[in-house]
Amino acid sequence: MSLPTPGFDFEVLAESGNARRGRFTTPRAVIETPVFMPVGTQAAVKTQTPEEVEATGARIILANTYHLWLRPGAELIDAMGGTPKFMGWPHAMLTDSGGYQVFSLAELRSIDEDGVTFRSHLDGTKMRMSPEESMRVQRLLRSDVAMVLDVCPPGDAGRDRILEAMRLTTKWADRCLSTEPYEEQARFGIVQGGSFEDLRVAHLEEIASRPFDGIALGGFSVGEPVERMYELLAVLGPKMPTDKPRYLMGVGTPIDLLVAIGAGIDLFDCVLPTRNARNGQALTWHGRVNFKQSRHTRDESPLSPECGCPVCAKYSRAYLRHLFKAKETLAGRLLTQHNLHFYGELTRKAREHIEAGDYDAWASAAIARMREEDEVTTNRG
Repeated sequence: MSLPTPGFDFEVLAESGNARRGRFTTPRAVIETPVFMPVGTQAAVKTQTPEEVEATGARIILANTYHLWLRPGAELIDAMGGTPKFMGWPHAMLTDSGGYQVFSLAELRSIDEDGVTFRSHLDGTKMRMSPEESMRVQRLLRSDVAMVLDVCPPGDAGRDRILEAMRLTTKWADRCLSTEPYEEQARFGIVQGGSFEDLRVAHLEEIASRPFDGIALGGFSVGEPVERMYELLAVLGPKMPTDKPRYLMGVGTPIDLLVAIGAGIDLFDCVLPTRNARNGQALTWHGRVNFKQSRHTRDESPLSPECGCPVCAKYSRAYLRHLFKAKETLAGRLLTQHNLHFYGELTRKAREHIEAGDYDAWASAAIARMREEDEVTTNRG
């Protein structure tokens, strides 16, 4: 089904319970959903080349508006042909609005009706982010999908503060829609509401009534209990528009993805697989593998015998632990490559089981195994 922006389509190909298997088409890529988007904060997925990211099955990645605006600058990237061309990425790209990074600078920024004033974390320069400026920067970055500027309150925020965040987010969403986008750029709206179910549902109805190409759930994984997130996803997922991509921002662990897919979510991003890799942790079907643990020192077995990635095909756990303990940069590169392959495999398997009609049973078994073996690993020295 065609989306409001010409050149963009989304269709649901199969359903299993609330889970759905879809296809999101942009001018640059055909994206099979559900899908995980590797995070390329500064026009680079940390430690990986575009070719290595592509080999994991990814056909869309995320870049960060705030960081690229500060360095090297949106005008320079525009002169270089846009972010995908600048970094040599041949597929689709989504840019966040920059709002989350600005709001995380709690002591360096102030919010008013029209936008946010803050100081750069790089050099302290005073800067101004408004809905119009966020969209202008994303237009210059030339991403396939631009996110509106929203207000993201912390997970423990009270009801009054959440209501104010919702009000500003809606107002700013309308201002984002009134700006001129890059001609081949879709725009997604963002739903806030904290951990309050009634506020989440009300804000979803507000944002979904606008002519966005997709709807995102923001403000999760910001300090609220994970079980509360799961409860809200079970309510919100089925209420989201059926004819547009559904995006859960900044989430999360493999279990988070499986739960959210079961609620009907299509798109995900998170720094976890790349960040955890740099800290010596691999993610697998049998739970987490932590190379800080000495039990891997003489282990000749592969990282994960069920994984077909190049790392698991060639290197032993003993070697990977050695690299990590020796602080070799190769450790982070190899573990990142594995983790991104695993996330690609996780979503590919999810698509297969949605098509087969047994997603909930398969996902429940996979989650139970991950949790059980994580517990075993945690209790080992």
